[in-house]
Amino acid sequence: MNSSNNKKILMITGDKNLFIQGTPPYERLEIQKEHADITPVFWGHGALLAPLKERGAFDTVTVQDPFWRGLVGLYISTYKRARFNVQLHTDLSSQSFMRRIIAKVVLRRAHSIRVVSSKLKTQVESLGVKASIKVLPIYLDIERFTSVLKDKDTNTKKTILWVGRFEKEKDPSLAIKTLKEVRAKDIDAELIMLGEGSLKDKLEKESEGQPITFHGWSDPLKYLAKADVLLNTSHYEGYGATIVEALASGIPVVSLDVGIAREAGATIATYEGFTNKVVETLNSNKPAELKIQILSKAQWGAQWKETLA
Repeated sequence: MNSSNNKKILMITGDKNLFIQGTPPYERLEIQKEHADITPVFWGHGALLAPLKERGAFDTVTVQDPFWRGLVGLYISTYKRARFNVQLHTDLSSQSFMRRIIAKVVLRRAHSIRVVSSKLKTQVESLGVKASIKVLPIYLDIERFTSVLKDKDTNTKKTILWVGRFEKEKDPSLAIKTLKEVRAKDIDAELIMLGEGSLKDKLEKESEGQPITFHGWSDPLKYLAKADVLLNTSHYEGYGATIVEALASGIPVVSLDVGIAREAGATIATYEGFTNKVVETLNSNKPAELKIQILSKAQWGAQWKETLA
């Protein structure tokens, strides 16, 4: 760690991957540690007690959501007389009434707030928050996606890609419905679905008789190499890393208006008009362009430190 980094940060998280080497959250933490003296703690089963007893004062307590974990962070920051920072990665409109009330209480008492998209910043501002709100997207190692080589064979079949959890809020059924409607318009297309979740059996039944393949949690890189379009059917997104990765690969994205989609350069569709936008995209054959700046590790780390102020 750089010797100039003297800020002591207590980071309260609910992401266990933060402690697993090789995962994206762990890699982001390593970048953050280059800019501050961080004690990360997973909230649960009394895990907060040890660092609170062992460590002296913290300059800042940061929490990775403004809900129950946010209330705990607010209490600790008050007890430790530290600054209170809240990180928001989640669309507030997707939360229950109770969680939205908690978020309002927590965010209004924060000294600084970091959000991952301008859309989330607008949501936070609407709560009457007076703290500094800074937009800093999730760090992504985008270089591996910008160098994707297209691997299209000579046939005319179009490849549609979907990536995510097989859960209700991600609406993977919309991707299957879209493929059926695309094929009904005499477009020879297939659908590749990457992910797992509680809806898998339901999706497999819906896909019977259709050129749909399931590949579990596979690296999307090789599938992006052959894709003609990526679908984002989520009803809510805090950010949308898959959207950014696809656009960086030159793959067009058709998405509902969620998360970073509009800012990043995706084609925005309504639920009712989703298939028509996909058909237009497949017929255009135009490569996509990522419209947001992707920061280097050093740039991202420095800006992250500024969001604590």
